[in-house]
Amino acid sequence: MCNVFSKFFSCNHLLILMIAVLFCSSCEKTKISQEQGDKLSCCDSMPSRFNLHADNAFENMVWIPSGEFIMGAEVADFMDDWPFSARSRSDERPLHRVKLDGFWMSKTPVTNQEFKNFVDSTGYITTAEKPINLNDIMKDLPPGTPVPSKESLQPSSMVFSSPNRTVDINNVLSWWRWQRNANWKQPEGPGSSIEDRMDHPVVQVSYFDAVAYAEWKGMSLPTESQWEYAARGGKEQQMFVWGNSPIDEKNPQINIWQGSFPYENTLNDGYETTSPVTAFSPNNFGLYDMSGNVWEWVSDWYHNREYSKRSAIGIVENPSGSKTSYDPDEPYLAKKVIRGGSFLCNDSYCSGYRPGARMKTSPDSSANHTGFRVVKNLSKEVDK
Repeated sequence: MCNVFSKFFSCNHLLILMIAVLFCSSCEKTKISQEQGDKLSCCDSMPSRFNLHADNAFENMVWIPSGEFIMGAEVADFMDDWPFSARSRSDERPLHRVKLDGFWMSKTPVTNQEFKNFVDSTGYITTAEKPINLNDIMKDLPPGTPVPSKESLQPSSMVFSSPNRTVDINNVLSWWRWQRNANWKQPEGPGSSIEDRMDHPVVQVSYFDAVAYAEWKGMSLPTESQWEYAARGGKEQQMFVWGNSPIDEKNPQINIWQGSFPYENTLNDGYETTSPVTAFSPNNFGLYDMSGNVWEWVSDWYHNREYSKRSAIGIVENPSGSKTSYDPDEPYLAKKVIRGGSFLCNDSYCSGYRPGARMKTSPDSSANHTGFRVVKNLSKEVDK
């Protein structure tokens, strides 16, 4: 999805959205400009909870060799015909050079089967399966915001629900709902199941859930720089993982939305929601789903000026991201970066499936279009 979604989207914060809509109803309408386009377009690690290392730690992983690349993205000429929300955004610039050591990366997003193995071994309970802490909610709201009801603090998560008509593309409440008891085992809520989706990416997981899984594996989430470098697959500054040609909706290379978002999906790619993690071709590094299917958590805090801070340094080596989070759209709410786009991306609304595209949301967020993958960082000697 895109920045208007990230502005409102937070698993434990759909409640914030509902309150904020009323609280901020007198806000001045945004001017139609690149600034509007940005708004519309789509820390230290946690202490280890599990002193366990999974066997076959490097199974189904790909070695990503050390190297340098140009990070970020410009607005391509063909984007002139796209709405502001779908174009490359200002937080993807300025372009800057990054140098990385080699690392291992999981070949696919973590699947439902892999996450089930983790839960079965540890008894882990995800964020979406727990009641919401009122204090956590209130600290992320502007002063004077009304206190939410106890009923609204029950275990819940965000679920996409396609409207049956044309809707205002700027109103995310038209297609997102706060679903009681939606979680990784039943991604669309009670009555749904993952029984026939064990090879699909796990969804409805928060940043904290992703970190817990990674630590159980003796690994970590990729940094934003590692993720983009791996996604590009050696294709320097190309707009998409396959090159510079815009996507062909009639012959889609990835799992995104075809048709008119959010009410008509032609299903040309064969999938309404997630797809098996190897359903589409890998990139040049042999990595699957680095574009589309599900958004993926990375380790970096989101800061809208992170790239500006880097540009004065020259070549940045192994950056780990900003020490603090700042989103001018929601200055009270700390956010982590997510990458890769999802089955809901569509050029009429956003192009989050581009390797340079950035999105952000609070670390306790979860939704049925967000998952993750892991990396294993080793010493430089391995790459020699």
